[in-house]
Amino acid sequence: MKQPAVYILASRRNGTLYTGVTSTLQKRVRQHKEDVIEGFTKKYIVKMLVYVEYHSDMQAAIKREKQIKEWKRAWKLELIEKMNPEWRDLWDELR
Repeated sequence: MKQPAVYILASRRNGTLYTGVTSTLQKRVRQHKEDVIEGFTKKYIVKMLVYVEYHSDMQAAIKREKQIKEWKRAWKLELIEKMNPEWRDLWDELR
């Protein structure tokens, strides 16, 4: 099932962060975890899903992703902490 989502991956608690958008969250996170995607997340070993935000349409999700990407790091950490204070890997909840 396709469901537009904005997500944040981390290398570890308070580590390197990556913000992305997708319509197939489970598939996309699996690709990150299996190093299928070349680039930032593979280079910096950013594989832990720490934040997810679902949207009704892809335009809204893309707009939100761009907004979050412009934020200061402290704001992103605060966003994660509000939803996921233990910094659990949310991947287990997707499967």
